[in-house]
Amino acid sequence: MHFEKDMQKTREFLKEFAQYAQLENIQQADRVVRAILRVLRRRIAPQEFLDLLAQLPLCIKAVGVEGWRLSEFPDKSIRKVDSFIDAVMREDPGAQKDFGDNPKRAKEIVRAFFAFLKQHISEGEIKDVAAELPEDLQKFVEAA
Repeated sequence: MHFEKDMQKTREFLKEFAQYAQLENIQQADRVVRAILRVLRRRIAPQEFLDLLAQLPLCIKAVGVEGWRLSEFPDKSIRKVDSFIDAVMREDPGAQKDFGDNPKRAKEIVRAFFAFLKQHISEGEIKDVAAELPEDLQKFVEAA
């Protein structure tokens, strides 16, 4: 019974995000969210990532931790917005369909994700996440 409720919350979250980011459907939203979370977990402290996930629907939490290796942290190659976007595009198995070969479109979608996230987690948590990021990325998240 609870699992069905959790699945419904996840579907609603992905549907809202798909509309917010002007994505085609929830499958595309799922791939994008998965890719962004997987790159983010490589860049912020594990405890901070878990704090972020705690405020998201259960199935999104599962996506966030699936296949997680703590040895991935910290990925210091992700220092700028462009390197974050590149990593997201490489992480997304449907990147060609989701972003094309268009880093500008990918950046818009990632910005939309952080703006959307601000509507679903506490202000303090988004500030904590941003504080974990290098300055360029921190400004990007705060401006979203």
